[in-house]
Amino acid sequence: MSTELTPSGNDVLKRAEELDALDAILPFDRRDQLAELLTDDDVATLKHLASEGMGDNTMRALASDLAYLEAWCVLATDTPLPWPAPESLLLKFVAHHLWDPAERETNADHGMPKDVATALRLKGLLRSTGPHAPATVRRRLTSWSILTRWRGLTGSFSAPSLKSALRLAVRASNRPRQRKSKKAVTGDILAKLLAACVGDRLVDLRDRALLLMAFASGGRRRSEVAGLRVEDLVDEDPVRANPADEHSPLLPCLTIHLGRTKTTTSDDDEHVVLIGRPVTALKQWLTEAKIEAGPVFRRIDQWGNLDWRAMTPQSVNLILKTRIKQAGLDPAQFSAHGLRSGYLTEAANRGVPLPEAMQQSLHKSVTQASGYYNNTERKMGRAARLVV
Repeated sequence: MSTELTPSGNDVLKRAEELDALDAILPFDRRDQLAELLTDDDVATLKHLASEGMGDNTMRALASDLAYLEAWCVLATDTPLPWPAPESLLLKFVAHHLWDPAERETNADHGMPKDVATALRLKGLLRSTGPHAPATVRRRLTSWSILTRWRGLTGSFSAPSLKSALRLAVRASNRPRQRKSKKAVTGDILAKLLAACVGDRLVDLRDRALLLMAFASGGRRRSEVAGLRVEDLVDEDPVRANPADEHSPLLPCLTIHLGRTKTTTSDDDEHVVLIGRPVTALKQWLTEAKIEAGPVFRRIDQWGNLDWRAMTPQSVNLILKTRIKQAGLDPAQFSAHGLRSGYLTEAANRGVPLPEAMQQSLHKSVTQASGYYNNTERKMGRAARLVV
């Protein structure tokens, strides 16, 4: 591994060109930053993992976590990230990221040193001013462990001292669990977003189709939306608006094959059904954009020119926030995950049985999915109204 603390311009350019091979996975706007932070061995490892068929989401998380770890290690220890990492470095990582805010008030040396935190912020790698979310720390440790094993090395990630330190630090940090999206995009919110997409511009047709498809197909993850291809869409025979009424109007129907998702592989052949307005909006977008193959949702520049490349998962989130703002709502309260939580919340509000909703959302955990139903039941029930 290169031991340069400040890589040369030629090294950075070379790594940037190497990362171009992962353009479909890694965010292009972070290519130069990743090239500066990662080593040659890091880039080679990521390319190998991609060739082995690792999921796009996992690859993005690994690249992001690896870049953060490389930067943090240099700033915190004045040395590049070692492989394998000694147990002491793992414990230092926990101590820098999970700490007690009350102790920090009286002990300035507690937690991450201020100069390290400031430097990470200047690099755009750190936003939190308090202790990190425990889930983020655990994910980065997991990424660190995975990358260590892929190098054929054994780390100290199972050391009792690390497990104990992590458990105690999580308790001391006293950070409440944050929702991925503070508010759910329920049916009423979706209607406001669609109203903001009224128009004949390509961007309006795309965003309308994207929002309808993402919500109605079970609240698809932003990576699934960005990765959708025309080849994944299968036309089905029209179905009745009311299956119990043979005289109800016929509605267009298609099946979406999702391939690899966060919780499945391409061999699982997971698919969902789309009926009615979302199908119409999707087909109108594809027709007007003259898209017959490849990515369904593509980039559109500020002049309205359609790109051949698929949009990124980050772009899906940006589209949602843009339409949220245009609808007169607060973008800080919503993220793309709000479409997923919103679908289940809306299903609960409309009395759709949980197993039926899970068939569309493809949640694997009943406990996780039922949380949205339980919240709805609490708000509708009498238990919270004893003293109103």
